[in-house]
Amino acid sequence: MNLSASTLPSLPASIHPPAYDRTTHVPGVLHLGLGAFHRAHQAMVFDQLLAGGDTRWGIHGVGMTRPDLVNQLKAQDGLYAVRIADGQGVQWQVPGALWRTNVAATERDAVVQAIAAHSTRWVTLTVTEKGYTPALAQLLLDSLRLRQQAGLPGITIASCDNLQGNGHKLQALVKAAATAQDADVLRWLDAHCAFPCSMVDRIVPAATPEVMTAAQEALGVQDQCALSTEGFWEWVIEDRFAEPADAALLQSAGVRVTSDVHSYEEAKLRMLNGSHSAMALMGAVTGRPFIASCIGEPHIREFVYRLMSREVAPHLSRSDWADYRDALIARFGNPYLKHSVHQIATDSSQKIPQRWPPSVLGQIAQGASFEHHALAAAVFLRYTLGVDEQGQAYALNDPQAESLMAIGATQRAEPEACVRALLAREDLWGKALPGNVAWTARVTHWHQQVLQHGVDAAIQQLLQQEA
Repeated sequence: MNLSASTLPSLPASIHPPAYDRTTHVPGVLHLGLGAFHRAHQAMVFDQLLAGGDTRWGIHGVGMTRPDLVNQLKAQDGLYAVRIADGQGVQWQVPGALWRTNVAATERDAVVQAIAAHSTRWVTLTVTEKGYTPALAQLLLDSLRLRQQAGLPGITIASCDNLQGNGHKLQALVKAAATAQDADVLRWLDAHCAFPCSMVDRIVPAATPEVMTAAQEALGVQDQCALSTEGFWEWVIEDRFAEPADAALLQSAGVRVTSDVHSYEEAKLRMLNGSHSAMALMGAVTGRPFIASCIGEPHIREFVYRLMSREVAPHLSRSDWADYRDALIARFGNPYLKHSVHQIATDSSQKIPQRWPPSVLGQIAQGASFEHHALAAAVFLRYTLGVDEQGQAYALNDPQAESLMAIGATQRAEPEACVRALLAREDLWGKALPGNVAWTARVTHWHQQVLQHGVDAAIQQLLQQEA
């Protein structure tokens, strides 16, 4: 038997099913980007609010392109199990906030109508950095136009992706899609809709057969959509809502509502995401499969500690960065989180610009060392060869894969030219870094060490040099 509404009563007593009615109410939230992260993060927050008796937080989940997950969730009545596991122990939970599903690529009109529905109060997004496209903007604009024409209330549209100022970027993207005929819609949008910035943090690896097997053992039924995550979670959102009363509701569920999202998002992007990218690339090149396999090596652990402490932290406004750093290193080592290095290395060309250059530029401005970031950039170039140090090939899952591999293909024969070509790309490094001679020199140095001696030896050399 599969997990579904009909099998909920058969679950073991230790697993608490949703205690609220999932069938007689309509969703108040539409989520774009129905992946693992959303289901183990925002969906569990909304599940808490529903459990508290507020029926307005049911989710209409929209997969952007892939129907397979949506079909699996439909077959399970939107139910799935989440394993929450860390040093404190293991528990299983079955959130019930997902009530309806669609696929944007094949059911666009249904998605537009759902956003324009009277019951919809919120739209949330986890579409990844590469998902902020004119097509997304047009989808939202078409939906908001219908709301405005029908005289409906405005809504809160909350980006939850790893982009600094994500709310501002999303609002600007939607406005850029407008034409001269949309003047009334834009006036209505400015007056009645809210695009809060937010930072979300929880490590949620892609689902694996191991997690599905563990779910079957724990639940006594099969679950094709089971997930594993950690106990830690954080959601920091700007105090800017179409309905101001939502602030207190979110706070009651553990969300931090603040006027200062920036200090949290820059810390997360540069500390968690920045070190994640560095470790993922190192793991891919050295043949270590998971983040826990990387941080479990003393030299990589020390590299990450120093990267965050010496090169990232001096440019952060989050005051508790040292506690955050220590918590991150513990979280990275969680043995239950089989977080694939190749999953994290996906779309590196879209992620690195957000994560590394601000810290490097901060160090340059202070005349301080940026060696750890230079080594990470060198490993990124080595990664573009598409083969690890054991000779095993891997695919680059990246929108820029073709151009990156073209740059990297001749790096053994022409290493300095390849470094210059990679570092010349403003789409990766911004406008200031490509012309920096010291940055180019240090990346060239570490790239040479990586090619000649391997990633691990290069890290060891750096640690001794910067002791």
